[in-house]
Amino acid sequence: MKRILTTAALVCLAMPALAEGDAEKGEKAFNKCKSCHQIVSDTDETIVRGGRTGPNLWGIAGRQAGTVEDFRYGDDLVAAGEAGLVWDEAKFLAYVQDPRGFLKEELDDSGAKSKMSFRLKKGGEDVYAYLAQFGPAEAAADDAATATD
Repeated sequence: MKRILTTAALVCLAMPALAEGDAEKGEKAFNKCKSCHQIVSDTDETIVRGGRTGPNLWGIAGRQAGTVEDFRYGDDLVAAGEAGLVWDEAKFLAYVQDPRGFLKEELDDSGAKSKMSFRLKKGGEDVYAYLAQFGPAEAAADDAATATD
């Protein structure tokens, strides 16, 4: 019993802040995204097979923008990440609704551009809730469960 409680506590601590959306709805809405994006874990497990036009979205919640290894980002998104942009629900929602407008505002640069042209007008909070399930926090929770066995 003690092991179960310890594991549950560690899982709660390791999870990113709870998103306001519905992850189940987000899984369905992600179908619009997977033509360009995939979700592949850091151990190369394919969670959602998708395109490679956009970066792998594994671990996006809490990740610095423009930092997926081996993906060629636009200069402005990399600059935003270097200036401190970290993906949380609010930033993610603003970006997917208007990527170029978001970067213009984030960088205070009217010439800022985004390589992402798609705009997700509704359901972004659900997509974020879905994506927030996949990342290092999930792996940390798995590690914690293994350590208490």
